[in-house]
Amino acid sequence: MTAPPYPQYPQGISDKSKVVAGILQILLGGFGVGRFYMGDTKTGVIQLVVTLVTCGIGSIWGLIDGILILVNGGVDGQGRPLRD
Repeated sequence: MTAPPYPQYPQGISDKSKVVAGILQILLGGFGVGRFYMGDTKTGVIQLVVTLVTCGIGSIWGLIDGILILVNGGVDGQGRPLRD
């Protein structure tokens, strides 16, 4: 019998908060900060590159992504749902 990886949380739920991820994504989403926090580095790097290439216009993606994270939740880099 093995212990769950995070004893304070039920197995299968991330230790990352969807509120923190959503707020970070809304405020600094153009730089992909919310995605980096969630462990989704691939999407974070893509958001950063899109924002730089479009001279900041691509940061709208981060704003919308942050709102969607707050409303629908999301998953961390390991595929576990974010906690409330």
